[in-house]
Amino acid sequence: MNEEKNEIKITDYTEKRTDRNKKKSLSKKNNLFFDWVLPVVIAVVLAVLINKFLIFKVYIPSSSMEPTLNVGDNLFVTRVYNPEKLHRGDIVVFESKELNETVIKRLIGLPGDTIKIDGGVVYVNGKKLDEPYVKNPMDTYGEYKVPEGKYFFLGDNRANSNDARFWKNPYIDGSDIKGKAQIRIYPLNRIGVLE
Repeated sequence: MNEEKNEIKITDYTEKRTDRNKKKSLSKKNNLFFDWVLPVVIAVVLAVLINKFLIFKVYIPSSSMEPTLNVGDNLFVTRVYNPEKLHRGDIVVFESKELNETVIKRLIGLPGDTIKIDGGVVYVNGKKLDEPYVKNPMDTYGEYKVPEGKYFFLGDNRANSNDARFWKNPYIDGSDIKGKAQIRIYPLNRIGVLE
């Protein structure tokens, strides 16, 4: 028994140093993960979710919406889940099944409206529509009764816009509406809220 009491425990400092180094190494790996990897992953996931459900960006490829939107403008568009909340005059992004492409135009006719174009002047339900945004009015004629659940769109540059006046089916279904243009983000000298 005495022999056991006389034993002296010698500490191996190399072992302790190695343990400390392992802990530091793990700590550095944790810091790398929490300081860099995790925030980047969260940012990417948030960006994807925002783009999918809230806001997306569009580029204007043509002059059909001049002078409001010019070729090369970049816009932020808020997603529309309830087209009934849109107002006449809103600038809207939608899918055209007839053209097989995404289009941006100004909302002119709501479900149930009667649209009459007489010599390029637009009347909605018998009242002349004030359109200070129109460039190059075109001497066109036509009358349209917008069905329930459908919408009627025209470009601001009437002389250079392939819009409802020329489509086989001039009406866009509410389910094809993707978003409402809100803010021009480029070019920098034209940044601002759209009206």
